[in-house]
Amino acid sequence: MGQPTLQIIIGSTRPGRVALPVARWLRDRAVAHGAFQVELIDLAEVNLPFLDEPNHPRLRQYVHPHTKEWSATVERADAFVFVTPEYNHGFSAVLKNAIDYLHQEWLYKPVGFASYGGVSAGTRAVQMLKQVVTGLKMMPVAEAVTIPYVNRYLGDDGRLRPNDVMNQAADAMLSELARLAPALKGLRAA
Repeated sequence: MGQPTLQIIIGSTRPGRVALPVARWLRDRAVAHGAFQVELIDLAEVNLPFLDEPNHPRLRQYVHPHTKEWSATVERADAFVFVTPEYNHGFSAVLKNAIDYLHQEWLYKPVGFASYGGVSAGTRAVQMLKQVVTGLKMMPVAEAVTIPYVNRYLGDDGRLRPNDVMNQAADAMLSELARLAPALKGLRAA
C-alpha cells in the first residue's frame, strides 16, 4: 500500500485570488509533513461549467467529459483540504458547484479546511462548508488553518509568509487527516 493521496482544492477562481499562495504554501507544508502524496487541484484549471449533468450525481451516469474527468480526479483522493475564502459570509459558488457535481466520490473521506479573509479569517465559510460535506458523509476534522487579515502575510513576491501559529495549525490538521484517511478507506471499500 502506498501513501494516501491528499488533494488540496483551491476554492476560488477570482483573478488576483489569495487562495493560490495559501494553497501553494499548504502544498509545500503537506509535502514536508510526509504522510501523503499531494496533489494541488485548481478549480480555475478544472473549469467546470455550472452543473450541467442531466442525471443525479448519486447515479454516476455522467454524460459530459468534464464531469468524467472531475469524477476520476476526486475518486483517486483519500483526503482533502479545501482552501476557501469567505464571500459575503459564505463560501464561493465555484467550490459549491465542484462539490455538487459528484456524490459517491466524496463519501467517507476526511476533509480539512484552510480559510482566510479579514477579521473572521473565513470561518463563516467553513461553518457552511461543514454542513455540506457532512451531508456527503465526509468527515471534517476539527483542526483547521484560519488566516485573519491574510494580506498581512503576503510578500512582495505574492508568496504567503506564514507565522508559527499557521504552521502549527497546518501540521495538526495534516496529522489528523493522515490518521483518518486509512481508517475511512475501509468504509469506502464496504
